[in-house]
Amino acid sequence: MGLIERRIGLLFAVFLGLLAIGATKAAWLGVVRAGTLQRAATTQQEADVVVPARRGSITDDHGIELAVSEPAVDVAATPYLIKNAPAVAAELAPLLARPEDELLRQLARRDTGFAYLARRVPAAKADKAKKLGIEGLEFIPEYRRTYPLDWTASQLLGSVGTDGDGLNGLEYSLNSKLKGADGERRMVKDALGTPLEMRDTTPVKRGETVRLTLDKRLQDRAEEVLADVGKTWQPKGATAIVMDPDSGAILALANWPRVDANAPGDAPDYARGNRAISATYEPGSTFKAFTVAAALEDGKVTPDTTFDIPPVLQFSDREIHDAEDHGYETLTTSDILKQSSNIGAVLIARRVQTKPFDAWIHRFGFGKRTGVDLPGEERGIVTPLDQYSGSTMGNLPIGQGIAVTPMQMAAGYSAIANGGILRAPHIVDAVGGKKRPLPKGRRVISEATAASVRSMLEGVLGPGGTASGAAIKGYQLAGKTGTAQKPDPQGGYSDTAYVASFVGFAPAKHPKLLAAVMVDEPKGEIYGGQVAAPAWKDIMNFALQYLKISP
Repeated sequence: MGLIERRIGLLFAVFLGLLAIGATKAAWLGVVRAGTLQRAATTQQEADVVVPARRGSITDDHGIELAVSEPAVDVAATPYLIKNAPAVAAELAPLLARPEDELLRQLARRDTGFAYLARRVPAAKADKAKKLGIEGLEFIPEYRRTYPLDWTASQLLGSVGTDGDGLNGLEYSLNSKLKGADGERRMVKDALGTPLEMRDTTPVKRGETVRLTLDKRLQDRAEEVLADVGKTWQPKGATAIVMDPDSGAILALANWPRVDANAPGDAPDYARGNRAISATYEPGSTFKAFTVAAALEDGKVTPDTTFDIPPVLQFSDREIHDAEDHGYETLTTSDILKQSSNIGAVLIARRVQTKPFDAWIHRFGFGKRTGVDLPGEERGIVTPLDQYSGSTMGNLPIGQGIAVTPMQMAAGYSAIANGGILRAPHIVDAVGGKKRPLPKGRRVISEATAASVRSMLEGVLGPGGTASGAAIKGYQLAGKTGTAQKPDPQGGYSDTAYVASFVGFAPAKHPKLLAAVMVDEPKGEIYGGQVAAPAWKDIMNFALQYLKISP
């Protein structure tokens, strides 16, 4: 009996000791470590998840989507949980559209607990990857920016980076409106990771929809015409603008070479820029309309004022010639504009005089940004009055020695077309359903002067004009050709590099449409009347019929 009792006592002591140890451990965990363990449990079972905001769409004036955001997934991994990295990389590579060796390098890392394998993967492909059931992968909901029409207006729209912010174009300038605001969601899970409760702690705010003044059909036609220009003349680049001269609304803005908006990195740098606002060039003879407008407004000439035009005009240290050789002749102000006489334009500007002429250049908006609602607009180059040389007034009246953008020329000609009001062009019509106010304009010339210049510009497209081939049957048109030598980096002007341009509007008496075309360094022909004017005619002819503008 004594032995049995001693064994029972020993077992009791052992159990009592174990109980004491357990109680001590429980007290340690429940009292001393309680706070730490509770925080750990909360961390493992509760999480704040970011709910991404959907970026707002960009549409044309008829609601056709030009830029949209669709559901996507960021695929990430916890590398040390990946058991067979080479096999996993081989399985994921075709689904994530990533090279197998790059994925393997990410999965083989042991210096991090988190690595992105692919960003913004289309939802369908991400779902296939998820169904593989690979331990250590994480699928984070996101949105992917896509451009349904691929090439249409790509330089204008811009692009979005991996962080969801706009990088350039309208995506950049309107980023704060388009991006929206991410929300936050509190998720409670059990020990196995199964969600038990979800509640939104911060509501997600979707980005606002932006509607443009752009018309998709006009945009497509302008881009098609520029593609033909590119094929025929093989220039460095080209741009075309179509707008309503009364309101300044841009209906089409095309650039060539074209760029795939869904793969902008595949295009060279020079093609990705928006030439309409970033390309500066000497306007050449298209500038003569402003020379004539200044002289008319100041009362220095009338449309019928006559000038004796010599074969060559000596002006300071340079000789001024016309495009075609001629003897002594007499031309009216209207004839000078119609025939694009360099000598005549300089003689007209001489009557305006230097200081007033400089003021007119600035009054028409040259040397400063037009204020168009597009990022990256250049201001052009205008020589300060105190830096004029003796020959400056022999250059400026014919569009040499001054650099402008196509948008500045379109805005300036719009003032002539609409009766004298210079207004900032615009392309954003509404944001979040709220229409933007029309940009304020300012009068730069009288209605009478604007009407006189319009009438004279009709002659350019008439018999004997420099763009007679751009006439459209049944319509009175007005416009001006430009052929400008490009400055040579070594000094002077190039003998081979030219800019051909044409700016015009229709109908001439009461314009409803204006278009500007600029072609940079065409090959084969150089003249605005041969290179740019036919492209202008194709765009304008389509636009007049499409918008049902009567002759």
